[in-house]
Amino acid sequence: MANIILVSAPSGAGKTSIIKNILNKYQNIVFSVSATTRPKRDGEIEGVDYFFLTKEDFDKKIKNNEFIEYEKFFDNYYGTLKSFVEDSFAQNKSVLMEIDVNGAQKVKQLYPDALTIFIEPPSRDAVIERLKNRNTETEEKIQKRIERFDYEMSFKDKYKYVIKNVDLNNAIKEFEEILKQEKII
Repeated sequence: MANIILVSAPSGAGKTSIIKNILNKYQNIVFSVSATTRPKRDGEIEGVDYFFLTKEDFDKKIKNNEFIEYEKFFDNYYGTLKSFVEDSFAQNKSVLMEIDVNGAQKVKQLYPDALTIFIEPPSRDAVIERLKNRNTETEEKIQKRIERFDYEMSFKDKYKYVIKNVDLNNAIKEFEEILKQEKII
């Protein structure tokens, strides 16, 4: 059965690592590729990591009601294209969305049966260490992500499942158990 799986977490919680593992194992689940106005990072691929749009193109899609949800996040826009989700459902695929807490609430309004999973990091200090070890962002951007930590954590009780990611392998197993329980895999 095709479904939407919403996965949220503060930056540095490990959600991307968990998601990549799940997507490599299960062919009936596709990653919802978001559209964004942020610049492409080294190694990112158009249509795989994101659909990279200009601000003008993004605005045009907003006006044409082409997004399930969109959000401005750290001076860039991110959004989920309706066409991507509808095409995936037509192929009987579940759509896994790595999505911020605000976007998840908007999608949940449109798709009340969506499965919601929050990835909780072991601690604020662990998040700071992970973000610094990535070496992908300026100190200023890391600070903005840390400032958003408490806000994002305040949403965890709105999710059906919460996985505390202390150990990546255990978090992946827990994620798989949830998918089995929900009859997605």
